[in-house]
Amino acid sequence: MHRALLISEVLLEIFTHVNRILRPEPLPTIGQKSLARKSLAALATTCKAFHEPAMDLLWAEVDHLEHLMGCVTRLHPLIYDYTGIRREYNWSLSVEPLSAVEAHQFLRHSPRVRSLDITSIRFVHLLPVFPIETCVFPRLQSLRLACRPPTCEKLNLFLSHTLRRCTLLVVDNYLKSIVTRCAALEHVSLQIYHGGTECELSLLSDSVRLCKRLVSLSCPRLDWAAWKHLSDLPTLRRVKMHELRGAPPWPLKQDTVIFSPFLYVTTLSFKVQSVACIISVIQHSQFPSLKEFKISVGVLSSAEAEQLFCALSNCKACQTLEKINIISSARGPQDPPDNSLTVIPHFLCFTQLRTLQLVFYDSCIYLDDDILLEAMSAWPHIRTLEIEDSDRRDPSVTFRGLLIALRLCPHLHTLRASIDLVNVNIDPNDEQIQHSSLRNLGFSTVSPIADADALARIISAVFPKVAEVGDFMNESDAFVDPEEWHEVNMHLKSFKNTALLGYDDTGAASNT
Repeated sequence: MHRALLISEVLLEIFTHVNRILRPEPLPTIGQKSLARKSLAALATTCKAFHEPAMDLLWAEVDHLEHLMGCVTRLHPLIYDYTGIRREYNWSLSVEPLSAVEAHQFLRHSPRVRSLDITSIRFVHLLPVFPIETCVFPRLQSLRLACRPPTCEKLNLFLSHTLRRCTLLVVDNYLKSIVTRCAALEHVSLQIYHGGTECELSLLSDSVRLCKRLVSLSCPRLDWAAWKHLSDLPTLRRVKMHELRGAPPWPLKQDTVIFSPFLYVTTLSFKVQSVACIISVIQHSQFPSLKEFKISVGVLSSAEAEQLFCALSNCKACQTLEKINIISSARGPQDPPDNSLTVIPHFLCFTQLRTLQLVFYDSCIYLDDDILLEAMSAWPHIRTLEIEDSDRRDPSVTFRGLLIALRLCPHLHTLRASIDLVNVNIDPNDEQIQHSSLRNLGFSTVSPIADADALARIISAVFPKVAEVGDFMNESDAFVDPEEWHEVNMHLKSFKNTALLGYDDTGAASNT
């Protein structure tokens, strides 16, 4: 064996690379996980030098506590069948707790565990032999708890002082125990989407205020005192918040709370039914490092939309914001169906914008050639522009106006917008109007496509990297037949195949 393989750091790097290849991030399949575990187990039994680093990786991520229970000789045949497949039934019924010797068998590999996913606590009663304050996973860094622990003492078995990441699917009194015992917590995610009493939400806010080193937080809505605490955290980078179905309304009054600037927060994400409180949060603070803003709103009136756009443009993120994603499912009850929102001018101050996605299913977004040209002038780095609304009127953006604006954004690769495709008087042989970086194209139009062949010829010439065009409103569009877009895309495919074979569109051999 080469002398380099006797160095534990070198071996660990090699085995880590093997593990990464066999179970790629972020979501490896069950088969990939199984193959990676079998490969690491094989490496661990190769020789003494390989054993420790391979076993560290093999047990680093445990997605079922039963795997560790399977290390106990008496329990192994109860947990696994003769082929080594884990049984699904509740094998722990009427099973005696672990003896002192069996506890050592269970603990043999628990110090190696870095990430633990607990989906059931039905066999925790087998672990009463450990002292109350014992943590059986002393090096645990990530914990996902999908069930409610029977007692706080049992919960302490899984709470390591090294814990950095915690994901919970329940909110109860144990939450405070977790954040108090695990002072090093940096990433907290509460994946709860239904219910939530005023008492539970108050408990959540109180628990968040106990976290002093948060880097990312994903949870239901917080009270204003918790928001104040977050604004004072120099470690905070990402905040993701959602509104619980059936939960009490978010209180609007916050006269006594003064936020500090969220100096280092780079990402804000919200999913709410009403936007009023989000507007208040943004209006009363600053986000000088903000790079990504995302919000999904159930009902957004034109007045609230105007306030949201103004608040966002005044939150001191003009030089940093790169991505904006706003989704609205319904307009305000007082808004007329044909009311148009003037969104784009509010966002012209964001000079570093890379992605703008506006999806308003029940409202209209006003866009014409002049606004589009001004936007492209203000956003030289734009890569994705998607504007989807419910406007059934003829689009105000012409094809020629689109091409003029696109000259100013050479990096744009995705475009979805409503375009007038009736009057397309473009010479497809004019190479000066070619945009070679655009790859994903979606058009919405209320008028029938007069000549699919001519339109496909122009698109093929102007956007040579576009393989097909989608009409992203065609599911609810009564004006444009989806078959017409199918015909356009069939022509596009034909033109691409012809070009690959070295012929022009007349069938003659190309000079190139």
